[in-house]
Amino acid sequence: MLRSAIVLSQNLPTLQGLLTVLDELGVSHEACQSGTEAMERVMAGNCSALIVDFDLPGAAEVVKMAALLEPPQKPVLLAVASRAWPGTGQAFQSGADRILYKPLDPAQVKDAFESSRQLRARNRRKVARYQMKTVVYLDLDTGTLPAIGIDISEHGFAVQATEQIPLLSKLAFRCVLPGTTYELHGHADVIWASDHGRAGLFFSRISTPARKHLKSWLAKRGRPGKAGMRALRPPMEVPVSEPASEMAE
Repeated sequence: MLRSAIVLSQNLPTLQGLLTVLDELGVSHEACQSGTEAMERVMAGNCSALIVDFDLPGAAEVVKMAALLEPPQKPVLLAVASRAWPGTGQAFQSGADRILYKPLDPAQVKDAFESSRQLRARNRRKVARYQMKTVVYLDLDTGTLPAIGIDISEHGFAVQATEQIPLLSKLAFRCVLPGTTYELHGHADVIWASDHGRAGLFFSRISTPARKHLKSWLAKRGRPGKAGMRALRPPMEVPVSEPASEMAE
């Protein structure tokens, strides 16, 4: 059972419903009003679950950033969303472990917390990142920017360029997977970027065949080494740039 949770919501009925159930379960909790505040709490290691209301603008970006963390820092990610698109679609694409559907049923919240062991085990299996030394081409409005791939997972990759990479969503990219002739291409959201050209990107759209090919390529890499296990989150010494329009305020 998860013992602590951070709740990101500005909807009073949703917030009150969640906190009531968490009290009944004996789960300590903290309510946050902004994505920045929630991520600060997560990065400080103050929660085992992050619950995000997807009616809040920028909610998907918060979950995407949290999904790039590695255990034990990475919490179980629970999205609160309506059953209709785009609520469910955004929640799944962002990397949420489970969706709590509106209107909230206390039983489904309890079930999510009671099944937390399986969710945390699944998180541990999903976080492997592998070295990817290849040239990645990013298609900016000003032209194509080449960068060197650092590492990659099923959900995104980190790169190093010679100039700062702008914080953009749906950025077109392409690269050849090392050791193959296969060109991986699609679109990604720049989740963080340093002033020195390093950035972390989360896949926002790649084709089903491309995703299957990537999973197969990752599976053939075997057990990742320490260098390949680096998280896609920004290094501790690099300040994170946050797109104000994207992050929930």
